[in-house]
Amino acid sequence: MKVYLVVLNWNGIDLIEACLDSLEKQTYPAEVIVIDNGSTDGSKELLEKKYPNIHLFKEAKNHGFAGGVNIGIKFAMENGADAVALLNNDAVAEKNWLENLVNSLEDQPEVGIVTSRLTQMDKKHLDSTGDFYTIWGMPFPRGRNQKADGAFLKREYIFGASGGASLYRTKMFKDIGIFDETFFAYLEDVDISFRAQLAGWKVSYEPSAVAYHHISATSSRMGSFSRYHTVKNFHLLYLKNMPGYLFWKYLPLFILHSIRLGVSSTVRGGLLAYLKGWFKALLLLPKTLVLRWKIQGKRKVKISYIDSVLTHSRPRRIPPVKTD
Repeated sequence: MKVYLVVLNWNGIDLIEACLDSLEKQTYPAEVIVIDNGSTDGSKELLEKKYPNIHLFKEAKNHGFAGGVNIGIKFAMENGADAVALLNNDAVAEKNWLENLVNSLEDQPEVGIVTSRLTQMDKKHLDSTGDFYTIWGMPFPRGRNQKADGAFLKREYIFGASGGASLYRTKMFKDIGIFDETFFAYLEDVDISFRAQLAGWKVSYEPSAVAYHHISATSSRMGSFSRYHTVKNFHLLYLKNMPGYLFWKYLPLFILHSIRLGVSSTVRGGLLAYLKGWFKALLLLPKTLVLRWKIQGKRKVKISYIDSVLTHSRPRRIPPVKTD
């Protein structure tokens, strides 16, 4: 299986070396693509000097996560990739991380995405073992902040994969498309997982593929930027993907959580960012409805199956999405 590794960098000069050094030690051969998203901190110069063997794309502006990784995905597909791995620039992979992802993907031809066991840098607590998506329209990471010992040790199908450390089958990309650049950043990985599920592709968690992650090491610096995009994309995600009668069945819960986001944003001083995100989603409604028609037209699974992979219970304590 021919694999390319895509790393997105934005002002990550203090993070990118550890990430790329871990990729140089991988036991599975793969070419590395780094997309520099308009960094101004010297990252590009460092990458050119220290890593001459990578494919470096020096972008003049920030394309966001979706637009940035899409540059790398397109390059990989044009060069015959069977699969594309994504790793955040603030993550470090174990040396057999990619090999174990590839083995998992090869073992499961029905799977379009395999995601990793991401732990926090202390190696004692989990960051993510994939994503849940609730009937409230609210995604959240599986296992966030739980103790890593003895938890989530089984390969299994899940709803969604973290874009921070996953392997994507290019055959799936050809079927459902790549990341939606309207999202720019945040929840785009949940969106592509939802589209994969609708089109009949499974998403799998591979516990033997281990990486370590600085949680929100980059995004936490963005302030209201992340709140704006999270709110916008929360609405787009549901409107695009929730199929058939489930759309109407869970719409009251979705609206209730949208209001809850507004209240939470107000309390935390982020009302303006919330309103901007909400109105942007409204402006994008015509485009979103066209995308919905295309996505639902590709649906190959029963609506009851989608209902079965959603999370129906609301957890008592939802790990917070970092927006400040």
